[in-house]
Amino acid sequence: MVAGNDKPGRIARIPGGVALNIAMTLARFDLDAALLSVVGQDPDGTALLAKCGQLGLITEHMLIDPELPTDQYMAIEAQGALIAAIADAHSLEAAGERILAPLSDGRLGREDAPWDGLIALDGNLTEALLARIAASRLFRAADIRLAPASPGKAERLRPLLPHEGTTIYVNCEEAGLITGTTPASAEEGAEALLRAGARRVLVTQGADAAVDATSDQMITRHPPKITPKRITGAGDTFMAAHIAAEARGASRDVALDTALMAAANYVAG
Repeated sequence: MVAGNDKPGRIARIPGGVALNIAMTLARFDLDAALLSVVGQDPDGTALLAKCGQLGLITEHMLIDPELPTDQYMAIEAQGALIAAIADAHSLEAAGERILAPLSDGRLGREDAPWDGLIALDGNLTEALLARIAASRLFRAADIRLAPASPGKAERLRPLLPHEGTTIYVNCEEAGLITGTTPASAEEGAEALLRAGARRVLVTQGADAAVDATSDQMITRHPPKITPKRITGAGDTFMAAHIAAEARGASRDVALDTALMAAANYVAG
């Protein structure tokens, strides 16, 4: 498929986006997941909230803004590979820190008693908001799991690299963009991120390898060999399965194996 092509295919509309993909996978692993984001007061937003409720996700803390349309993401795939994608996250960017109000107004936490559980955070938030999160006392006790959302947004994560308690999930390309390097392997990408100040990183390299690295340990695993049927959401599935495994007390090597198997099953359809 090249620019200008008009091809036959199938169109499916499903709930998604990085944070929601992670939340849905956490729910499949029997973990409670609360969503902090924004939808419009429109048919799309109403339908999305209803679907999230059916999936067992907690939506009571979602921001509903009658002035904003519900965001959308469109991906074009063929033979298990991504051809192109467009992310329209303008409402999320416009809502800004309003989506984080439950972490400061007492519903989930406040400055003198910050949330001390897991937070899966993605780079669809603006660079300015991510920088404020990095400096905020509201996040000082949290176990933050960070994903860039896409290579085009990876550099937004830089302020959070040295944040205490943050684990960063990226692929090789994203590791290179964040650090200004060109890693040839997951190990090289992890080493570059650690040199840049990251505390803990998980770096994937497609079907070749995945690494869990800190300053004193690096674990490398290789994914199962499968025939890919889809790709959008694979990284989110990997991240959520890894979070779920560690939440259940799995060791670092077992959690990495669990995440790779979950991602492989997802990609295989």
